[in-house]
Amino acid sequence: MTAESAGEGAQRPVVYDLAPECTVDDVDADVPYLATVNGVVEYGVFVDLSESVSGLVHESNLDRTYSVGDDLVVELEAVRDNGDLSFVLADVADEYDVERVSEDVALTATSALSTQLGDRVHVEGEVTQIKQTGGPTVFQVRDEHGVVPATAFESAGVRAHPGIEVGDVVRVAGEVEKREGTHQIEVEHIEVLSGEAGDAVRERLESAMLDAAAPNDVEPLVEWEAFEKLRGDLEAVARELRKTVIEGRPIRLRHHADGDGMCASVPVQAALEAFIEDVHEDGDAKRHLFKRLPSKAPFYEMEDATRDLNFALEDRSRHGQKLPLLLMLDNGSTAEDVPAYETLAHYDIPIVVVDHHHPDPEAVEDLLTHHVNPYLYDEDYRVTTGMMCVELARMIHPEFADKLDHVPAVAGLADRSKAEAMTDYLELAAEAGYSEDDLRDISEALDYGAHWLRYNSGQHLINDALNVQCDDDDRHERLVEFLSSRSEARVDKQLDRAMQHVEHEELDNGAQLYRLDVENHARRFTYPAPGNTTGEVHDRKVKETGGPVITIGYGPDFAVLRSDGVRLDIPNMVSELTEEVPEGGVSGGGHLVVGSIKFVKGRREAVIDALVEKMAEADIDEDVSSLSAVDEV
Repeated sequence: MTAESAGEGAQRPVVYDLAPECTVDDVDADVPYLATVNGVVEYGVFVDLSESVSGLVHESNLDRTYSVGDDLVVELEAVRDNGDLSFVLADVADEYDVERVSEDVALTATSALSTQLGDRVHVEGEVTQIKQTGGPTVFQVRDEHGVVPATAFESAGVRAHPGIEVGDVVRVAGEVEKREGTHQIEVEHIEVLSGEAGDAVRERLESAMLDAAAPNDVEPLVEWEAFEKLRGDLEAVARELRKTVIEGRPIRLRHHADGDGMCASVPVQAALEAFIEDVHEDGDAKRHLFKRLPSKAPFYEMEDATRDLNFALEDRSRHGQKLPLLLMLDNGSTAEDVPAYETLAHYDIPIVVVDHHHPDPEAVEDLLTHHVNPYLYDEDYRVTTGMMCVELARMIHPEFADKLDHVPAVAGLADRSKAEAMTDYLELAAEAGYSEDDLRDISEALDYGAHWLRYNSGQHLINDALNVQCDDDDRHERLVEFLSSRSEARVDKQLDRAMQHVEHEELDNGAQLYRLDVENHARRFTYPAPGNTTGEVHDRKVKETGGPVITIGYGPDFAVLRSDGVRLDIPNMVSELTEEVPEGGVSGGGHLVVGSIKFVKGRREAVIDALVEKMAEADIDEDVSSLSAVDEV
């Protein structure tokens, strides 16, 4: 056994205080121990020396009357044949020093529990979650190697060890069991470690976390100077996400519900879930610690934010979870996100953004833990979020280092990227067995699936369509063929009705402007939605004219904008319209050549007229084309 001094004094006797986890093996004869009376009978008193060391002091050895809760100093007299212990009062002076006795045991790593089935083990770590079930209380405990459930039973549905809280450093002793495929510790004893002992464990855990959270060291899929500027930021995000998993904090991923958004979110989800499985022994950890949620709007809506926050608070109350980290992909860089972010800030929820839409850094930076955006490095939307997040996924988990070769090309085609790296990405996909037509079909299948899924992530369907973690290549090919052909048929049907209502004019700068009232001349609440319909009209007009083209699809209180060969700078136009038509309630954003705006219904004509005037003054630029999928309205 090991002892820790609990007092000072010269030449005074020492009395030993057994730590709660100590067993009878830690008790020596002729050694004085602190004991507490737990029961009084006619023939003596029963005393506790620790949680598992108890015995009888016979009345013949008592010097006075004792009550439950009284302390006394005893020595071991005998161990009976049946294992019962008997004690006598120790002959010590009234003043003495106390030394704490801790069980002298080796700690077991959580990663080694599978080899210790049925054994009694000891684990030290931080409590990351406390969940009360209808039976036991489940403490999730994190050491340097992972997170393990430790179950303690008081009575059915009653909180065991109520003094222990999330964030406490504890020492757990118990037997390793396997329940429903998960190794866990059946708690015999759990103790909060404080002072130097607790600090030592925290330092050990922090050092181990820094090592474990380090991102996977992988070379980028293609050589690209624009990406190299972002690499350090993505590594910092990978480290933050791995650290979040290790700490047992849930992650809520919000992404734009389009092709690029899904090419960004699906690989990151796969990598994070694989890492969760590595770290957490609990087989349900993926379900509790990660959730992917699509967002229809091109910003984080208050409706989504309040829903996310409410679910997070319920999970904390019902399941003892920490509040989550919010991960925004292909969304979240603009001033329109600020009200939602400020709502989460009341609960200190960290927010990480990886996006390629034109940002408002002054508006959002103070609210974000990390912000990755090519515009922050004098690059632009041609670096799609899907391209960035494929590299992010590879940094998070090595399993995906060579399984995502086709995804950046799908993301680029979905957002019509003309980036210089697209040639290399298409070649990489071809080496993986995907032609450009295959990739375009996948892109169309994703958009079509996202439309009908609405606010559902559709994980398995989308994974099969994108062929990430799909276990059947034939199913993938059949599914993509079905969804993409349905998409093409629906688009053709929509445009057959809409094209005859497209209005045309030539602007002063030589650009061809096309307008479509999608409210009255396109079918709503079906595929394609107004934004996609505008994009399809635009693509057809670009092919017809070959020159600079701008397309506006408008409804009662919104307009979707696309341009090809014209540098519109839509975010700046929105800012100017907000000032020039103050009663118009103008909001929105996007890229330099693609975006969407909203306005007050009664001021539509004034807003669109002012918008067209700005378009007529925009610079013609042959190097700028429609590089991003239209935000759905």
